[in-house]
Amino acid sequence: MPDRFTREERSRIMSRVKGKNTGPEIKIRSTLHSLGFRFRLNRKDLPGKPDIVLPKYKAVIFVHGCFWHGHSCKRGHRPQTNEEFWNKKIDGNIKRDQVNMNNLEKLGWRVLVIWQCEIKQMDALIVRIKEFLNSEDVKGH
Repeated sequence: MPDRFTREERSRIMSRVKGKNTGPEIKIRSTLHSLGFRFRLNRKDLPGKPDIVLPKYKAVIFVHGCFWHGHSCKRGHRPQTNEEFWNKKIDGNIKRDQVNMNNLEKLGWRVLVIWQCEIKQMDALIVRIKEFLNSEDVKGH
């Protein structure tokens, strides 16, 4: 199936995709802050440069876009054009994410992944975040 946009239009569209400070990231950061949690952003010394780092809790949070990180939801649907490129790209992202999470866990960090689609149910997400940050693992430290 051919792309409905020209190469130039597609390039312009893709160049506008942000890697940091995305809408979902800002929403999660705002929520964490309002709940009283303090954090650092994108620490380069940690595997995968986690979106949110909570040193007090020895925890990191990744806010993943469903499309880019291959989530199995409606937003994570892969394009039908240029399938070979997109499958390689998204599969590579999934593999890299897993390696980064494993490396973080080996360093003693706890990892939470929040998917873009989960932000629609913010009340449930807040409960999940609080449970993650207030778990028994943290209280033992």
